[in-house]
Amino acid sequence: MVENQRPHVQEINIGNEMRTSFLDYAMSVIVARALPDVRDGLKPVHRRILYAMNDLGIQADKSYKKSARIVGDVLGKYHPHGDTSVYEAMVRMAQDFSYRNMLVDGHGNFGSVDGDPAAAMRYTEARMSKISMEMLRDINKDTVDYMDNYDGSEREPQVLPSRFPNLLVNGASGIAVGMATNIPPHQLGETIDAVLAVSENPEITIDELMEGYIHGPDFPTGGLILGRSGIRKAFETGKGSITIRSKAEIEEHSNGKSTIIVSELPYQVNKARLIEKIADLARDKKIEGITDLRDESDRNGMRIVIELRRDANPNVLLNNLYKQTSLQTSFGINMLALVDGQPKVLNLKQALSHYLEHQKVIIKRRTAYELRKAEARAHILEGLRIALDHIDEIIALIRGSETADIARTGLMENYELSEKQAQAILDMRLQRLTGLERDKIEQEYNELLALIAELKAILADEEKLLQIIREELTEIKERFNDKRRTEIVAGGFNFFEDEDLIPEENIVITLTNKGYIKRLPASTYRTQRRGGRGVQGMDTNEDDFVEHLVSTSTHDTVLFFSNKGKVYRAKGYEIPEFSRTAKGIPIINLLEVEKDEWINAVITVHEFEDDWYLFFTTKYGVSKRTTLSQFANIRKGGLIALNLREDDELISVRLTDGNKDIMIGTRNGSLIRFEETQIRSMGRTAAGVRGISLRGDDEVVSMEIIEDGLHVLNVTENGYGKQTPAEDYRIINRGGKGVSTCNITEKTGKVVAVKAVTGDEDIMIITAAGVLIRMPVEGISVTGRNTQGVRLIRLQEEEKVATVARIEVDPEDVEDIEEAEKTEVLDDEVNKD
Repeated sequence: MVENQRPHVQEINIGNEMRTSFLDYAMSVIVARALPDVRDGLKPVHRRILYAMNDLGIQADKSYKKSARIVGDVLGKYHPHGDTSVYEAMVRMAQDFSYRNMLVDGHGNFGSVDGDPAAAMRYTEARMSKISMEMLRDINKDTVDYMDNYDGSEREPQVLPSRFPNLLVNGASGIAVGMATNIPPHQLGETIDAVLAVSENPEITIDELMEGYIHGPDFPTGGLILGRSGIRKAFETGKGSITIRSKAEIEEHSNGKSTIIVSELPYQVNKARLIEKIADLARDKKIEGITDLRDESDRNGMRIVIELRRDANPNVLLNNLYKQTSLQTSFGINMLALVDGQPKVLNLKQALSHYLEHQKVIIKRRTAYELRKAEARAHILEGLRIALDHIDEIIALIRGSETADIARTGLMENYELSEKQAQAILDMRLQRLTGLERDKIEQEYNELLALIAELKAILADEEKLLQIIREELTEIKERFNDKRRTEIVAGGFNFFEDEDLIPEENIVITLTNKGYIKRLPASTYRTQRRGGRGVQGMDTNEDDFVEHLVSTSTHDTVLFFSNKGKVYRAKGYEIPEFSRTAKGIPIINLLEVEKDEWINAVITVHEFEDDWYLFFTTKYGVSKRTTLSQFANIRKGGLIALNLREDDELISVRLTDGNKDIMIGTRNGSLIRFEETQIRSMGRTAAGVRGISLRGDDEVVSMEIIEDGLHVLNVTENGYGKQTPAEDYRIINRGGKGVSTCNITEKTGKVVAVKAVTGDEDIMIITAAGVLIRMPVEGISVTGRNTQGVRLIRLQEEEKVATVARIEVDPEDVEDIEEAEKTEVLDDEVNKD
C-alpha cells in the first residue's frame, strides 16, 4: 500500500493561463467566424452555406428548397453555432438592399428595408443565385484545399474558387475581438476592370485605378457619396470615412407649396425609423414647415413624400433633415481581411492583387487537374491503339486464359502495357473493333495530345495563365454587369477634397439675389465691344438676378459676408460648376446661412497673412478695418465679421495692405476719399466708426481701394457709365459728406456701382433679367466728375442694370477688339446682328 498518495495536480499561473486562453479564443473568432478571407470575400458561415447548397444540388437552375432544410444541413455538417446565426446570414445574402450582387435567390419574405424580419425558415425557400454559381465554379477540379469539419466526419473547402472579386463587389462587415472590418460594396464591372488593369500593369498606381477603373463604393440602395477624399484615403490606406446622402428632389407646385421626394437612402438605413425620426422632429418643432409625411414606396421603388408649408424654404428644411436624421450618414471604411490566415488592413491595390494571385492558383490547379485527366485518358487510348493493332493475338490470348487476372498479366507482359491499360482492353466492348470506332479512338487520341500540349503551355507561361483569367472575368462582367447605383458628387462645403488633385484654373463665381451660386470657367464669356447686346448668362426667375460675380482661382478661398455681418468660407473648387445658362444651386446647400440672412459681399483670399486687412463698409456709412488673419479659422456655422447697428447692413468688403486710400460711393452720386489709416485696426466683432455722412435717404452702394493713376468708374442703373481720374477726388477726413461723382438724371438713373479701375481690365455688367456683357474698360469714355457718361449697354424697356464686376483679362479669351473698332459698323447694326 502506497502511503500519502496524492492526485496529480499541475500548478499554473492564472495570469498566463487567462492570457493564453483569451488569445486562443480571440484568434478563433477572428479566423473562424468574424473576418472574411481576402480571396473569396466570405466568412466561414457564408462559405458553408453556399457549399452546402451546391452539395445539395440547390442551384440556380433547380427548384427552390425549404430554408430549414438548408440551415439544417449547414448546421449538422459544418457550422455548429446555432440555427439563428446560419439563417440570418443566409437571409442577408438574399436581400437586394444588403448585397450588391445577391448570392442567394430567396423565395418568400426575406425582410425589408423597413427593418421587418424575415419569415421563419420553415416558411421561406431558397436556392443559389446565378452569380453565386461563379463562386463555386470548378470547385470539383481540385482548385481548392479541403479540411475536416468540426467533428471530422465531413470535408469542407478552406476557400471557394470565387471567379469574381466578391470581397470588393459585395463588401463585408464583422466585429471580431479587438478589431472590426467594414468593407463597402463596389460595382461589379468597375471592380473587374480594376483586376484586369492590375493583371496588365502590376505597377499601376491607386491614382490610376481610381481615375480610370474603380471610382468608389457602389451601394445597393444607391444614394450620393459626397466628395472623393474619403474614398481616396480608404483606397490608399485601407481606412477612411465617406459621407452618404439620400437622393432627394424638390418639387415646386403652382400653389406656391413645395414637396421633398426621397427616392434613395444611404446604405443600411432603416426607412421606417427614418420616417419616425422625421415625424418626431416635426412634432417637437425642431424642424418646422412639414405639413404631411407619407411613405409611398412600392415594388417599383422607394418614395418618401414630405409636404411643406407655403412659407417654408425647402432647401433649408432639407439641409436640416440631412443634419438631424439619417438622410445623411457616414460610412467608416476598414478594409480588414484574412491574408494567409492573418488579419491585415489592405489598400485597394493589395486587395486586387491578392484576388488576382488567388485566381492564378485556381487556374493553375484547374489546368493541372485537367492535364492529369487528359494524360490518364491518353494513356488508356494508347493501350487501346496497341490492342487494335494486335487484335487477333489479343483475342486469342484472352480466350486462352483461364481467369481475367491471367489475361491481364499476359497482356502486360506480352505488350508492355500498364495494369490500367490491360484492364481497359479487357473492358473494351466488341463494337470498338469496327472501323468507325477505330477512327474515333484515333481522333480522340490526337485531340488529347493537342490538349495536353496546350495545358502544359499554360502551366509554363504565366502570361497565358493571365489571359485565361482576363477572358473569364470579362465573360462574367458581360453576363452580370449592371449600371452604377451610387453617384459620386462633389462634396461641397465641409467635404474637402485633396487640393493637389484639383487643377488650378481661373473661374467666375456668380451668386444671384435669390441665393443661387455656381462656378464656370472665366473663358465662358467672350469680350464684346461697348454697346453690344450681350449674351444670355443664366436662366433666372422673373424676380431674380445675378447680384455678385467674382473672378478667382479654384484654389483660392472665397469669403462670403452676409447682410448680418457674418462671414462664411469655401474653396473655389468646392463651388459646383454649371453651364453658362444654368441657374446653379442654392447657396444654403453650401453655407449654413439663417432663414432671414443673405450674402451681401464676396471676396477671395489666396493666403491669410497678419499684415493684410479686411476693410468693411455698411449701408449707412459705417466702416471698420480688421486684420485678415482673424478670419483664417472660420467654423462650420460661420463667424461674426462685425457687429451691426439696428437696421444696418454690410455692403462691401475689400482686402488691403493697411496703407491704401478708401473711396465710398453712394446711390445719389456722392463720393468720399480718405486714408484707411484714419480708421484704426479693430477686433473682429467691433462695430466700426463713421466712414461717410449720408444726406437724406442716400445709402452706400460701393466701397473701393483708390490711388492716383487709377480711374473711378461709375455705372448707373439705366446703362450709362464713365471714367473719372482719381486725382479729381481729393483726400479728406473720414466721416465727411464727400463730393459729387456723377450727374444723376432721369435718363441715367441712380448709381449702381462705383469701381476703381486701371483701364487694363474688363468689366461685366449684369442686368436684372440675367443678361451679361463683358467689355474692356479702356473703351469707356474718360470725363469729369459732374457728367452723366455714355451708354454702355442697351436695355429693354423697364430693364435695369443690377450689378457690375471687374474681370481680369485673359489674353486667350479676348476678341480682337482693335480690329473690330476699325470696322465702321454702327451700334444699332451690331445690336441687330
